[in-house]
Amino acid sequence: MSPAVSNDPRIQDVRVTKDEIIANLVDGRVISVPLAWSWRLSEATPAQRANLRLIGSGQGVHWPDIDEDISVEGMLHGIPAHRPRSRTAGRKSRQVRTHKPSIKRLRPTGGKRLPKPSDVAHEADASRPAEFPT
Repeated sequence: MSPAVSNDPRIQDVRVTKDEIIANLVDGRVISVPLAWSWRLSEATPAQRANLRLIGSGQGVHWPDIDEDISVEGMLHGIPAHRPRSRTAGRKSRQVRTHKPSIKRLRPTGGKRLPKPSDVAHEADASRPAEFPT
């Protein structure tokens, strides 16, 4: 019987340059992807980029200093890492009010006070002729 040979691509060695992530595969192929595909690696220091380890038997690479993982499948199929949206993305920033708004902005009447319903009823009673009792 011959030993089982895996057809799955596996990484043997990786290096990161200022522009690329380059992986040497076990089967002799060399693949590279733009460094910009990993925003974490793009923003990392050279020392952080150099501190890496293979995942499993070469299924991917892990950079512990920046918590980045890249799979050989992702490199082969062209799947870049997307930067996550921040929690405030898409929301307008809330402005802190430092002054009290004018009363004219709060009242639809332009700052004039509307009469109370009880005041309106008394005015109506006063304007009635005396011959019509209530």
